[in-house]
Amino acid sequence: MFRTDHTTRRTRDSIPTRRSRGVAALAVAASLALLAAGCTGSHGSTAEDDPKAKTTLTLWHGWSAPAEVKAIEDNVKRFEDKYPNITVKTVKNMTDAKIQQALRAGGSQAPDVVASFTTDSVGKFCDTGALVDLGPFLKKAKIDAAKVFHRPLLEYTRFEGNQCALPLLNDAYGLYYNKDEFKKAGIAAPPKTWSEFEQVARKLTRHRGAGYEQLGFMPNYHGYETTSMHYAAQWSPTYFDADGKSKVAEDPAFARMMLFQKRLVDALGGYAKLEKYRNTFGDEWGAEHPFHTGRVAMQLDGEWRLGMAEDAGVDFEIGTAPLPVADELAADYGMGYLSGTIMGIAATSKKQNAAWELVKYMTTDTAAVVAFANGIRNIPSTIEALNSPDLRFDPRFRTFVDIAKHPKSNTTPAQVDGGAYQVTLQDLGYRYESGKVKDLQAGLAETARQIDVDIEKQK
Repeated sequence: MFRTDHTTRRTRDSIPTRRSRGVAALAVAASLALLAAGCTGSHGSTAEDDPKAKTTLTLWHGWSAPAEVKAIEDNVKRFEDKYPNITVKTVKNMTDAKIQQALRAGGSQAPDVVASFTTDSVGKFCDTGALVDLGPFLKKAKIDAAKVFHRPLLEYTRFEGNQCALPLLNDAYGLYYNKDEFKKAGIAAPPKTWSEFEQVARKLTRHRGAGYEQLGFMPNYHGYETTSMHYAAQWSPTYFDADGKSKVAEDPAFARMMLFQKRLVDALGGYAKLEKYRNTFGDEWGAEHPFHTGRVAMQLDGEWRLGMAEDAGVDFEIGTAPLPVADELAADYGMGYLSGTIMGIAATSKKQNAAWELVKYMTTDTAAVVAFANGIRNIPSTIEALNSPDLRFDPRFRTFVDIAKHPKSNTTPAQVDGGAYQVTLQDLGYRYESGKVKDLQAGLAETARQIDVDIEKQK
């Protein structure tokens, strides 16, 4: 589900890709500020249309590669076969920036239904009323969302009780490793705790002069997907308290995560040496990704990396596993960070009842969700679809399906400032790993204060 809007890229064979969440949030936060300026949250419901009447809906989505576009169009065709009175006009390659602009402007050219790759948009979409609350639709359809979707997926599709979006497929983050290098180093199995991971990363690192012949793992926050949010998930963090105040300074998960990451940076050669090596890496979405070429032996990444690595023609056996967990949470091994694509109804649409039929079908119909997951090569988002015998995948892909099903898997919650709070936390990470911040607890306290101030300004 392509972890971001705007500049999502894909490989030649349309393997799902997305940029790092922390990087994406910078652009998302800026564009959402514009959305806030154009939306007042005063949109009234226009769900007065007859869903059985003959009508045409417009669906905007971000997929653009031929196989991806075919997958969603095939799903739309199945919907049209089931609801012959509704025709769906799909518009591909619509970035979040274009979607947000259309939701502000409204009018006859605006979409009725949108599929966004940026879960960080949800808080603002809900708060401004740009997308309608699906709660009443769910209630009328007698659908209990808590029984259809795992908790983390609901956390990133609703805000302050407003279920303004539903999950459309799912992303899970785990560990990729070079099984050939593991065998050479005498490592029998992927590490399950971070202390074991540090030992393995050291063992797989081979220095060459001032650089590396091979790096066991790139720990720096500017590394591909090694954001503070992806790391923190393995410590089961709580980002906000019941009053919506930041807990990054109170919850020890954040300090423990940053202390471990800094220790790993120092253990593998230090920030400066690692950054110099990182700057020589190939494109994250191309064949020259450092994991593909053997320049790093382990990689934190989402389920899409498996297909991309295979398409790149790697010359080693790929292993997949959940990311390690904090040593004190060893019993929770198997969990991970979850994200995904969201789907909602534009508040400006005059065909909301018909639009709901499309959203309901694509997000809750088990056969539809499974067929779409198989076509897009992502993880299905409903509990039933995750357990469907019709789900097709490479055996190594099961790692990510299991992460998606794990009861302790978690996500970053929707917030009114979009992903800005994550950017603020990531900024502390950059400064701490590089040595610019010496007092971590003081840095976390200041970060919490800044997050609270920024959120308050959005209210």
